[in-house]
Amino acid sequence: AKMSFLSPRESGEYIIEKAQHVRVLPAGIEKLTQEILKALQEKRMSVENFSQHELHPNPESGEKEDYVRAADWVFVLDTLNFCFWTPNNYTKYKVNGYTGYFALCAAVKRAIDEGLDITNPKYYSEIDLKTLQGIFRSDDGETEIPLIQKRVECLHEVGKVLLSKYEGRFENVIKAADNSAVRLLELIVEEFPCFRDQAEFAGKRVSILKRAQILVGDIWCCYQGKGLGFFHDIDKITMFADYRVPQVLVLFGSLEYTPELLEFLKTDTILENGDPREVEIRGASIYIIERVRDEVVRVLKEKHPEIALENVNSIVIDQYLWDYRRRHNADLEHIPFHKVVSVYY
Repeated sequence: AKMSFLSPRESGEYIIEKAQHVRVLPAGIEKLTQEILKALQEKRMSVENFSQHELHPNPESGEKEDYVRAADWVFVLDTLNFCFWTPNNYTKYKVNGYTGYFALCAAVKRAIDEGLDITNPKYYSEIDLKTLQGIFRSDDGETEIPLIQKRVECLHEVGKVLLSKYEGRFENVIKAADNSAVRLLELIVEEFPCFRDQAEFAGKRVSILKRAQILVGDIWCCYQGKGLGFFHDIDKITMFADYRVPQVLVLFGSLEYTPELLEFLKTDTILENGDPREVEIRGASIYIIERVRDEVVRVLKEKHPEIALENVNSIVIDQYLWDYRRRHNADLEHIPFHKVVSVYY
């Protein structure tokens, strides 16, 4: 029962071909390409950046259980890796001073440190709302992580599948993919419905797959492309289309909104998931980063044979731009982001 839909890369191309609310500008793509080339030459982009973060699992402790558990930990993080903004004050939800995705990571790490078996599907497939609210308690004691009930449902859903079909370990899903990132992506989308980030657009089924792709990317990064993290086709994974990276793409002049769309975004109106404007912004993001990646690889081959290509892909480019947005938030705040209340990103 294979699902028929365009891959994220194909979706990006199709969406741009049909887009009515966004434009892609070659000069901005060139500017982004130069930024990425510079970061690579200055060794500011690397697959190692993931596991070096204090809030991420480190599979290399030497303990076999830590090695396998890192995959289960990443799986839980990316099952819950969506919607961290709160209306009116986007970064109000904080855990140990961290905002956004890192607040999620901090809460999960805190739960592990407190002895909760949060990476075990036996535990989280039956977790109740009150327990999860406690795990995600915020620094101010009152701001709640958005969509808490949906988070309970996602954990129940994926936990049950992991227990019934994969002996309760995400490692077994990874192994079933035979070192193929594309196969792992397909498996995640087939097995876990809350990862099915797709839309109907201009008569076709397009797939953005932000969390499914980030899960593959995080496994690759966590294991640094080796062992459980070795995939022979990792370059087929595109960027992870969220609500933050487009701000960077607009800043660099690679993505342009029509005046109507820009005005609409400034009103902070919530879009429905699947709205053509939302799909176009996300599809354009994929398209732009794929173009940047192709161009970066071309220039490296021609002019920088000393830089290894195996770790130059859309994953590390996405991570770099996501970090860039956090570092340059003041320069970007004037660029509105699209607001969707969704489990997909």
